Amino acid sequence: MKDDVVFRSSMIWLAAIILLMGLYTQSLQKMVATYFFGMFVICGVLLPDWEFFSRSVYQWCTPVTIPDVGSQSTDQKPSSPTRFKIYPVRLVVYTSVYGFAFYKWWKFISN
Repeated sequence: MKDDVVFRSSMIWLAAIILLMGLYTQSLQKMVATYFFGMFVICGVLLPDWEFFSRSVYQWCTPVTIPDVGSQSTDQKPSSPTRFKIYPVRLVVYTSVYGFAFYKWWKFISN
């Protein structure tokens, strides 16, 4: 439920940004480009399966092992994965992809 609230609020912010972009540039094409760029960012940050991607990049080719709930004692809670672990390779990939996308979007908007 918490993820739904974050997703909804990010969609509302995206709609507000698109509206402001349309008022500022008076261009439907730039509004559409802003929509696609915003959806690219939202889908890349909020929607991935973070249990899968919270592992080292070198382990992405192997399946995720889920611990058997029956084998755990009742005293222990199942550990929830941390959402944003810092891995240098993943940070470089995300920075490169989103930096390039932001650069292309900005060049399109500023022309």
